[in-house]
Amino acid sequence: MTVQRYEDQLAGLLANMDGKARRKLAREVAKQLRQSQQRRIADQLNPDGSAFAQRKPQVRDQKGKIRRTMFAKLRTTKYLKTEASPNAAVVGFVGEVERIARVHQYGLRDRAQKGGPEVQYPARQLLGFTEADIEAVSDAAIKHLAG
Repeated sequence: MTVQRYEDQLAGLLANMDGKARRKLAREVAKQLRQSQQRRIADQLNPDGSAFAQRKPQVRDQKGKIRRTMFAKLRTTKYLKTEASPNAAVVGFVGEVERIARVHQYGLRDRAQKGGPEVQYPARQLLGFTEADIEAVSDAAIKHLAG
């Protein structure tokens, strides 16, 4: 089921709710989506279930250095923010990490270090809907409308 079909199905029900109730539902949905996105980024999976493109080997890999997974800080609540209004639930990156996330999301060119060479990054979809996300949003909306 596409997101558009989901929106069409719930549009009539949501239109009957007052603004305060819609905002509360949007806040719940945004919170669930952020948690889902954080788990998926930690597992390094694209929304379609495929794995992220592997990192290139680092030239200066120091012995004994602790290696972190990609996007360990990006997926924290400090940078991955939610926003809710009666008309929308938004999950997105803020600040300087927004640019970094955009480069990886769309596979753009950027400099890895200030003054360094430009590098073409492979696309790694940090944000996106999975089938499970769509089902979770639908379930949350139905639960909110029922109770």
